[in-house]
Amino acid sequence: MLLGTMLVLFVLVGGAGTASAHAALRDSDPRDGSVLDSAPRQVTLSFTESVGLLDDSFRVFDPDSRRVSTGEAEHVKGSSDAVRVSLPEGLGEGTFTVAWRVVSADSHPISGAFTFSIGEPSATPATIDTGPVENAATSALYDIVRYLAYAALALLVGTVVFVLFCRPSSTDPLRKLVLTGWWTLLVSSVALLLLRGPYEAGTAPATAFDLSTLERTATSRPGLALLARIVLLAATAVLLTVVVRRRQRDGERDGDSGKPVLLAAGGVLALGLTLTWAAAEHASAGIQVPVAMTSSVLHLLAMAAWLGGLAALLTSLQAAEPLPMSTVARFSRLAFVSVTVLTVTGVYQAWRGLGSWDAFTDTSYGRILIAKLCAVVFLLVAAGFSRRWTARLLVPETAEAEAKVAERVPETVGGPAVTTVSAGDGDASGDGASDDVRPESSPSPSPYSSSSPSDSYRRRLRGSVLVEVAVGVAVLVITTILTATLPGRAAAEAAEAAKDAPAPGVISASTTTIPFDVGTPGGHGKVQVTLEPARVGENSVQAVVFGPDDGFAVVPELRISFSLPSKDIGPLNAEVTDLGGYWGTNTLQLPIAGTWTMKVTIRTSDVDQVSVSRKVKISP
Repeated sequence: MLLGTMLVLFVLVGGAGTASAHAALRDSDPRDGSVLDSAPRQVTLSFTESVGLLDDSFRVFDPDSRRVSTGEAEHVKGSSDAVRVSLPEGLGEGTFTVAWRVVSADSHPISGAFTFSIGEPSATPATIDTGPVENAATSALYDIVRYLAYAALALLVGTVVFVLFCRPSSTDPLRKLVLTGWWTLLVSSVALLLLRGPYEAGTAPATAFDLSTLERTATSRPGLALLARIVLLAATAVLLTVVVRRRQRDGERDGDSGKPVLLAAGGVLALGLTLTWAAAEHASAGIQVPVAMTSSVLHLLAMAAWLGGLAALLTSLQAAEPLPMSTVARFSRLAFVSVTVLTVTGVYQAWRGLGSWDAFTDTSYGRILIAKLCAVVFLLVAAGFSRRWTARLLVPETAEAEAKVAERVPETVGGPAVTTVSAGDGDASGDGASDDVRPESSPSPSPYSSSSPSDSYRRRLRGSVLVEVAVGVAVLVITTILTATLPGRAAAEAAEAAKDAPAPGVISASTTTIPFDVGTPGGHGKVQVTLEPARVGENSVQAVVFGPDDGFAVVPELRISFSLPSKDIGPLNAEVTDLGGYWGTNTLQLPIAGTWTMKVTIRTSDVDQVSVSRKVKISP
């Protein structure tokens, strides 16, 4: 029941937000919506953090929706956050579509699409299936198994830490927790290894057993981490078997022979297991990787010691044999240290993802982080109260109550009379402090009377524990939402890049319609000028003249020039030529952003002409 509750909690918390990647597209070459004079030799994408490639990371389609044969996708030399693919010669003119899909350094796949044009944009953009974004069934199954793995790690490591540090009088009730944690972590790791390929490719779960997919997964960083986890679990099973046989041989005695070696081996295995998460996720990329890896490992170990230790404490309290109060007090100290480590490492990881003070209020990540920080403060306050009431239960003024307990427990654990707690009247806190009395159905009366000085402390402890548990759940929910949100640092970089790029999937252009009248019968109409992409650098210009009846008109001459009076630049002659039905050029260079003056001169006969002007905005 306890394990089921923990797993349901992790699954529900994990469903609080869709898992999303922590990488964002910073730039592309060609840029989205750009119009080029000639075909590019390659397509290059730059991201806010390192990414991994898939077998089908780039798909390029021509204006007729046919897929273009490309080279093999590869990383730009010396850059783990930039990838490229070569294009064939003779692409022709029109609008081309690039669909891409890569794996972020935090192990989540990301995808997108953009267009660029050669010569001039296609009159009618093609409708293209850019491939799967994600498979809902695969993503949901992968997320569920991932959270099962987190819960299993906490159960396995936390229970063992509880036994070693808190020293309960009997470890028999805890063996099932250790076995359950080990088996759950093993099964979930194997499932993650199988589902990794379909999750990255966005395909159905049925493709998990494809041999080529499994081979690629086994050579990727997340796949290697999962394989290492499985090997470490096998070594953990051997170590646990040795420990169990030693205890059976020694009759539950704590002999010192070989104990330091076993403790060292257990510590190495625990570090190794947590490293399989840190090495495959966000800590392994970005800034300060060594520090981030260390912080991630400590964060996971503290989480396991706290949550797994709490599960072990609750299991021990429900056992028939009374639990020594000294065990509860030790777990109180362990939980306080764990929460402190979680706070320190969490603050560092938040800073690493946030990047600036402005991101606190300007990004979703920052606003969610503020909510989490408030919840963590409340959690620490509740934990402090729990420790306070636990300490009061151990002070000398409770000696009389402890003497009554000793009289009712003829057989002591490990020597002289030990203060004990048993299932029924108390509670266990997230920081571990709790006492307990026997249930009402027990033939033995409660060792504490209602007038006992410790009775008031027990009631206050239960209240602080309820607050601590409620706030702890809130922190877990907010944390899950936070991990599903693009970090402020990456969001800021992506937003900065967006200032210099057109909106995805939209060809940037400026279209201006200018009426004109040369003053002769039938000598009026309008000229429509399209400037693409209306940005600093090379631009294309197309101009169409309409007559009085709004039909196409043929004129002997059309001139267009651009000036920027505020910078004393121009006029720059666009040098448009008659292209058969319209006038145009692809070589206009505009060197600086600002509001330019576009002057259009239309000559309708040998002697009749007129010049008209309009303002056009040129973006950076």
